[in-house]
Amino acid sequence: MRFATLPNGTPDGRLNLVSRDNGRAVPVQAVETLQQALERWTDVEATLQAEYAALNAGPVPGEIAFDPKSAAAPLPRAWQWLDGSAYDSHGALMAKVFGKDAKGDSDRPLMYQGVSDRFLAPYEDVRLPSAEDGIDFEGEFGIITDAVPMGTTPAEAARHIRLVVQINDWSLRRIAPIEMRTGFGWLQCKPHCSMAPVAVTPDELGDAWRDCQVALPLEVDWNGNRFGAAHGHDMSIGFDGLIAHAAYSRDLVAGTVIGSGTVSNENYREVGSSCVAERRGIEMLDEGAPRTPFLSFGDRVRMEARMPDGAPVFGAIDQIVRGARS
Repeated sequence: MRFATLPNGTPDGRLNLVSRDNGRAVPVQAVETLQQALERWTDVEATLQAEYAALNAGPVPGEIAFDPKSAAAPLPRAWQWLDGSAYDSHGALMAKVFGKDAKGDSDRPLMYQGVSDRFLAPYEDVRLPSAEDGIDFEGEFGIITDAVPMGTTPAEAARHIRLVVQINDWSLRRIAPIEMRTGFGWLQCKPHCSMAPVAVTPDELGDAWRDCQVALPLEVDWNGNRFGAAHGHDMSIGFDGLIAHAAYSRDLVAGTVIGSGTVSNENYREVGSSCVAERRGIEMLDEGAPRTPFLSFGDRVRMEARMPDGAPVFGAIDQIVRGARS
């Protein structure tokens, strides 16, 4: 199934089913919002599947042409947003640049808890306080869970993955090291993330859902120029493992969003990068100093993953960076 949320004047919007070609949408009858669907998934799944099948079979009452530019984030706000760092090539590169051990002496997955009271719409301008803060994009994949009990194992966690999403985890790179040194973690350096317009159940990905990972390249364009197309199936730990890590000491409520971290491959010089920091790190290793700047106000970032035949999946995140007061 494919879901999108259209604004209706409420914080959580109105949940719609989207046809398999991402061309048509119809309001869901069983529930009003995606959060409600996630909380009642076992009760409403069969009804949702029937509504989805009817939409794909032909015209249905109330359907509209789906316009991703008018969509909100599929889950406009969440109880919890946890972002991992599951692509070792990215972590190893950044650690090498700064002379640090990527994970220290621990095999624990890296994860931080970010702001979840709002996810930006996929075509919404991104408003930030200053271009001097080192504005960066981070292309990621993510999943949304139903309720996950504390102590869930990776094998059990896979069954709690209800939806797969595409995310841009905006970052302010020049603030990040300052906050890291405090020992209290990130706050100012992690503004609201963006989410592509369509959330899909894992079965929509077919063979592109493997090992609880998205086996598709994430194409990232910056000001109309291809910046990277790293492949998603290169995580050192799948989303099942990330869920189990997060649930070690807590229950995860339905609607918890977990990110993969910046999509990255070992051959990053060939496939490109999903964030500016990685490109700058490569330049530091190769040339002794970075030459790619961070983003400026007015810059445009577009990212999208498509199926091998070019068919759309999540739709695109396509945003312009603006000053907070502009």
